[in-house]
Amino acid sequence: MASAEGDRTDGAAGPQKTADGHHVVIEGRKWRATDPTIPEAFRQELVDELMAARRAVKAQDADARRRVQDAKTALGERGAPWWEEHGGEAFDERIAATLRALTRKRAESSICPSDVARTVGGDTWRPLMPEVRRVAAELADRDEIVVTQKGEPVSIRKARGPVRIIRGPKL
Repeated sequence: MASAEGDRTDGAAGPQKTADGHHVVIEGRKWRATDPTIPEAFRQELVDELMAARRAVKAQDADARRRVQDAKTALGERGAPWWEEHGGEAFDERIAATLRALTRKRAESSICPSDVARTVGGDTWRPLMPEVRRVAAELADRDEIVVTQKGEPVSIRKARGPVRIIRGPKL
């Protein structure tokens, strides 16, 4: 028998999952599961950002619903299904949402483009780096993020070597 939250009673922790693992069942409703390939540290940062965004919704912050959307998309719970082939506009939106969510979460710090690639690509993240850099360039053009190298703003399109990403003035 399951509890009101839909937790399993067969000894397994957490909500009941569908046989394919793509969804969780809570109070009889199916919801898309979080992408299980997200490394735990990044998953926890995204969950923390999601919870902060939900608190912001209750406080009626103007940008709160977009923050919730970004965090849920980054977690793989919205947008392109995480179990399908990577690529396309919907996958670009997951990359963008991850960039925005992680830079919000690390407001006083920066992220590495590989953090985003690891979040959306799991163990097969390395081939996604060109896509992450391309989407980062688009967000930088809109001032949602700022790309830096050695602490100075740079164009990610021209930068060679490691770069860092911080929250932009329009995020």
